[in-house]
Amino acid sequence: MTEGTGAISRRDVLKTSAAGAALAGSIGPAGVALAQPDTAAPPRMAVSFKVNGKPTTLQLDTRTTLLDALREHMRLTGTKKGCDHGQCGACTVIVDGRRINSCLTLAVMHEGDEITTIEGLGTPDHLHPMQAAFVEHDGYQCGYCTPGQICSAVAVLEEIRAGIPSHVTEDIAAAPGMTTLEMRERMSGNICRCGAYSNIAEAMAQVAGTSA
Repeated sequence: MTEGTGAISRRDVLKTSAAGAALAGSIGPAGVALAQPDTAAPPRMAVSFKVNGKPTTLQLDTRTTLLDALREHMRLTGTKKGCDHGQCGACTVIVDGRRINSCLTLAVMHEGDEITTIEGLGTPDHLHPMQAAFVEHDGYQCGYCTPGQICSAVAVLEEIRAGIPSHVTEDIAAAPGMTTLEMRERMSGNICRCGAYSNIAEAMAQVAGTSA
């Protein structure tokens, strides 16, 4: 049928069908109207922490990960989003002296914490010893995983100094050694798709004062 002749057109049929489908979707089997999805804005709250020595307060959706807070809200893009499932280590940062995967934790869980990202370890003019060692030993290729590798490496040496055992520590009652085996096992959560592992181990050994 053609439009404009007083007859029902295809367009009229489609409009009526769409409206009917929408109405049917809002009514239950007993003719009772169903609850409509809540369109209210997601809850937000203020979160205060210290990032790279600087006190910071952000207004965040409570579902925001620490990784997204750093990257999207503070523009600290050195911390990388890799797998976003805690499996690659590219998002590693140091929180209160301990390394964590920032993609697996919510920003609101870190009220009052002290957070260090790769930007807070050193600058191009004043490199952290671990950054300088990575450069010297070519501990990177594409560089995507490098910020997480360096943050993790710094924290690993502190873990060993603090006497925290690992899966390869033979005597957990004794102080763990800064051996290549210890460092490699502790770094196993940081994946380098380019395969620069031996160079990373050499860089860590140099900073630790041992031989790889």
